[in-house]
Amino acid sequence: MTAGFDLVLDARTALGECPLWSVAEQVLYFVDIKQSRIHRFDPADGLLRTLELPEEVGCIGLAKGGGFVAGLRSGLWLIASTGELLRKLADNPEDQSISRFNDGMVDPAGRFVAGTVDETRERGIASLYRYDGRGLEKLAGGLLTSNGVAFSPDGKRLYHSDTLRFSLYIYDYDVATGTADNRQLFAKFGSEIDKGRPDGGAVDAEGCYWTALFEGGRVQRYAPDGTLMAEYPVPAKCPTMVTFGGPDLKTLYCTSASIGRPAEELSEYPLSGALFALRTDVPGLPKPLFNPDL
Repeated sequence: MTAGFDLVLDARTALGECPLWSVAEQVLYFVDIKQSRIHRFDPADGLLRTLELPEEVGCIGLAKGGGFVAGLRSGLWLIASTGELLRKLADNPEDQSISRFNDGMVDPAGRFVAGTVDETRERGIASLYRYDGRGLEKLAGGLLTSNGVAFSPDGKRLYHSDTLRFSLYIYDYDVATGTADNRQLFAKFGSEIDKGRPDGGAVDAEGCYWTALFEGGRVQRYAPDGTLMAEYPVPAKCPTMVTFGGPDLKTLYCTSASIGRPAEELSEYPLSGALFALRTDVPGLPKPLFNPDL
């Protein structure tokens, strides 16, 4: 294991997730799911601005013309840069008492691909969806925790994990139609000793997939053929998601969680819930903007 992540901001999130770099603003956005917040962090001056939302927010994407597309418990929404809920795009079609939107990402064409989480942790009612002007379409079902959505540089490969099943998958993705087919297992995680499981992920310019291992205390980098290339320790037991940022897109940011963790773990990892970063040799790729008119 090589040199790891360093503290950037002691954000004290309950469940930090979905870090997202704005190339236009040169700032990092990330959410705190359980505290219903979108954070805006400016690395240039260290200032943190917080938007309060009326319900849990699992994921966000930057929208064309400003603001966000976001996955909330109730469904997918367009949200203003001020945090105001502008328009509901689609209802969460599942039982919202035990389901909310979780991880999501804008695809290369400007659609939003986002999944849900089965809060019973056993029924397999969660799904992965695609949203565009045709409405909400299910891409995969029978999931426990939909996570890890990312696309290869050419857009032809969709990465997606089911966290509680310790599994990371790849699909053939058609950018023209937004369809995902031919699911294959990309990597399997977890053991009696190491409970680390795949959470949020990102792809770099070489097409390698980076995944945060929840309860694994590290981030791993995989080659496109599934070979584990490297891993980097995180000063939190539960890193949640990574994204590339900075002017050169060579700063890998990582969010983390503190909610529900045992006291002895929080004592050993007092920075749980913080934001971390690692400098990389290979840059990431700018994130596409959501197109509400697609």
